[in-house]
Order: sequence, then C-alpha cells, then structure tokens
Amino acid sequence: MLIFQKKKDIAEMKKYTPIFKWISITAIHLIFWIGVYFFFTYFLGYGSKNTAYINKFSLFLMPVTICTSYFFFFFLIPNYLLQKKQGLFILYTIYTFIISSFFIILSILYGLVFCYHLTTDNASPLTKTIPFIVLGIYFIVLIVIMLGLVIHNYKSALKSEDLKSKFLETQLQLKEQELKYLKMQIHPHFLFNTLNTLYGFALKRSQKTPEIILKLSSLLDYILYQVDKSKVSLQNEINHIQNYIELEKIRFQDSLEVHFHKEEIDPKIEVPPMLFLPFIENAFKHGIPIHGKLMVDIIVHIKQGSIHFSVVNSSGKTKQHHGGIGLANLKQRLHMLYKDNATLIISELDNKFHVELKIPIKNES
Repeated sequence: MLIFQKKKDIAEMKKYTPIFKWISITAIHLIFWIGVYFFFTYFLGYGSKNTAYINKFSLFLMPVTICTSYFFFFFLIPNYLLQKKQGLFILYTIYTFIISSFFIILSILYGLVFCYHLTTDNASPLTKTIPFIVLGIYFIVLIVIMLGLVIHNYKSALKSEDLKSKFLETQLQLKEQELKYLKMQIHPHFLFNTLNTLYGFALKRSQKTPEIILKLSSLLDYILYQVDKSKVSLQNEINHIQNYIELEKIRFQDSLEVHFHKEEIDPKIEVPPMLFLPFIENAFKHGIPIHGKLMVDIIVHIKQGSIHFSVVNSSGKTKQHHGGIGLANLKQRLHMLYKDNATLIISELDNKFHVELKIPIKNES
C-alpha cells in the first residue's frame, strides 16, 4: 500500500511539474517587464516632478517594447540567427526596426495626446526628447536580444549534454548486452566439457560420480547466480577454479599433473566473473600429454596494482589450437572491459602453451 501511494505521489508530481514550470517562467517575465516599466519612469522622468504624467506615458511605451522584444526572442533569434541564417536575420532585423520605429512614434504620439490633461503650466514633464525615447526602447530590445542569445545557448548546451548522456547510456546498454551475450556463449562451452566427464563416469558407475555432481553443482551455482554480476571477489573466482581443477583431476586420473600457485588474496579485490576459468578450460581441452601426462601450471598473484594470471600447459609437437569460441570471446570481453589496459599474451614455446594475462585492479575499496 505504501509503495502504491509513493507511485501515486510521483505521478501527481510529474502531472503538475509543467504547470509549476509555466507559472515560474511567467513570473520571471512579469518581474522583468515590471523592472522595464520602472526603468522607463526613471529614464523619462529624471528631473521631472510630474510623476503621474510619467507613469501613464511609460505605459504607452510598454506594448511596442514587449512585442518588438518578443519578436526577436521567439522568432528571429531561434529561426534565423541560431540556424546560421545570418543574411536573412539581418534583412528581417532591418524590416523589424523600420516597422517598430513607426509603432514607437505612434505610441509616443498617443502618449502625448492621452497624457496631455496631466501637464501643468503648459510645460512638458518629459525630460527626454523623442530620439532619446526611441533609443531607450531599443536599448531594452537589445538587452532582450542578448538575454535571448544567452538563454538559447544555455538550452542548446543542456540539450547537447542530454543527447550525449542518452547516447552514452545507449552505448553502455549495448555493451552490457553484448557482454552478456559473450558470457552466454562461454557458459555452454564450459559446461559441455564437464557434463561429458560426468556422463563417462556415470556409464562406468564410478563411485566418484556423486563427488563430481557435488562439485559441478557448486560451479553451476556460481554460473547461474554469480556470473550475471559485474564483479565478484577474486577469492571467489579462485575457489571455483579449484573446484574445476578437482573435476579435471577426477576425469584425467593419473594422466594429469596440476600445479596451482596462488598467494594470499585481499578479499576486497574484485574481478569480472568467469574471466580466468575459460583459459584454464582451454589448457585442459587442448593440452597434449607428454610422456603420458598432461602438465598444467596456473599462477595468480598481485603485483604493482595489477592481477597477473598465467596458465602453461604441455602441448607436444602439434601446434595447439589457438582459436575456439571461448578464447575469441574472451579477447573481445577483455577489450570491452579494460580497453587497452589489459595485456594478453599467448605463445607456444618448447612444447608448452603459454597464456599470460595482466589486468588492473579496479575496485580496491
């Protein structure tokens, strides 16, 4: 019930937001034009004591000032000046000044006529001549034009930032979807080999079948519930590497010799899930036994703010397969996660296949 009420309140807020925005903008415009009106009364009445005449005469100047200013603000600036149509902007500006000058003179004449009854001793209370009045009006128009340029440029910058933010958000979503797709490709490839092992032991009715199922269930739990996370602890990744190695030891029996060297790992260090396991899987899948034994050496250690991972397996005289969906996806995944900050070196020398990976530690806090 509380959640429903919160959603209802949010919907109400969104409903009234445009109204509040319109009210605030209207209030700003009113305050501005009230300020312009007081400017006219001060500008025209400086040195005059007939405030009633000045106040009424200033009202006659407001309509033409507002119309001319808004014509520039809402039409000429956005449609021509900001659209890089300087020629048309200059042309229409000339037309506007010609037409507005006519209406300004007309407003002044009407003001003089309708305010005549407020004059005293046959002396005009205006302290400014008609040319100065016209210049005063165009001074306000010029201020509005400058404010319009500032406001429109500000809105354009906000719109540009918003578009940039949406573009980056879309790119991030695409990257996440692509990364998720790559993970989905790796998982079946990894599980297929393990299930083959389980199938072989089930056919032999081996007593080690329950142990294999238990370790496989642990790996499945890791894949199904942990791998969708962006990061897992490095220690957690190492624990599942050990489970995988135990599964392979059961499968290979005495034809496998594995050395897993790891130092004490800071529990705060995190890595993307399933980052190292596919490399180790390739070592077992494509490795070639020498003198009846498949040799695999795995090293994980921390050095100078980076995680150093290496796996070496015996490969014999036949060149080990460097491709495969898993390895190709891993290279692409590394590029997506670390760009040029990750180093992956794959080589084959002296009947040994080497994979060396160095990635930066991103999350240490």
